Amino acid sequence: MSMDLTASPLEGEHALARLVAFYENLRLENLAQLGAVYAPDASFKDPFNEVQGHAAILAIFEHMFVQVDGPRFIVLESMQQNGQAFLTWEFRFRMRRFVSGEQCVRGATHVRFDAQGRVLLHRDYWDVAEELYQKLPLLGGLMRWLRRAGQR
Repeated sequence: MSMDLTASPLEGEHALARLVAFYENLRLENLAQLGAVYAPDASFKDPFNEVQGHAAILAIFEHMFVQVDGPRFIVLESMQQNGQAFLTWEFRFRMRRFVSGEQCVRGATHVRFDAQGRVLLHRDYWDVAEELYQKLPLLGGLMRWLRRAGQR
């Protein structure tokens, strides 16, 4: 017996609005809200992590707050259809070491919602080399040199 995991358009819009609000208001003290947004067995993948379940996803966010100062997400655009959504965003933060000033990583996320409107699958797409490695002093210089050498 198959189960219909797609939410109605109205439920999907509500789920997307809840997800956007969660990210745009993400603070260390409100990480406990993750359970209302993500299904218990949700999977999360980005260029550095591939995990499943609330505890593992929560650990990624807790680690983010340890590694950087003032992290915040700005959702630029989003669209939802048939129980899934696609968002483009900026992640702004200050590094605790190596680089001064606010940094910005641009990326996109694909999510699938379960029948209750919770995130079942979360997949982030962003270019690690362009968005992060080039901003580090030694590694950034090497990355820029390699890019120039490859263009010759």
